[in-house]
Order: sequence, then C-alpha cells, then structure tokens
Amino acid sequence: MSTPYKGKRRCFGEYRCDKCNRSWMSANSWANFGQKCTNCNINVMPHKQTPLEKPDGLDKSDPLKSHPQDLCAKCKSLGRFCGKSYY
Repeated sequence: MSTPYKGKRRCFGEYRCDKCNRSWMSANSWANFGQKCTNCNINVMPHKQTPLEKPDGLDKSDPLKSHPQDLCAKCKSLGRFCGKSYY
C-alpha cells in the first residue's frame, strides 16, 4: 500500500482507523508503512505525512513517551526501533 510521503527518512504521520474512527499522530512514520490501531489491532496507513522539521519552540511532544514498536510495521520489518534509522 502507498502513503502520501515518498521519502526515505522518518516523518510525521497522522492516522485514522476506518473501523473504530480512532485518530493518532506519530513522529515515527515512514513511507509505505502503517501502524496498528490499539483498539482494532489492524494495520492503518497514514492519511497525512509531513517531513520532520525543527519545532522552533512549538514542540509539544513528550520525549519520555515510548514508541509502541509492537504496533509499528517499520519496527517489525527492521527487527528493531525504527527511530534509530541510518538511511
């Protein structure tokens, strides 16, 4: 399945599950990889993706929040945390 972003680097993705309508965002989004919905346990492709940019003081993310590797198709394909990519 294809995604809006076609680059090789990690990007920011917005997701919405068609089955339960749950929405979430992730700074660990990748071209042509989805993430599993925690409610439905189905793979969901991002509906919007943008390259990661320096937040300029607007970053509201929690650096202590862990990335759910068990829900991430990219982590599963790499066999490790996708955020430590060397592409």
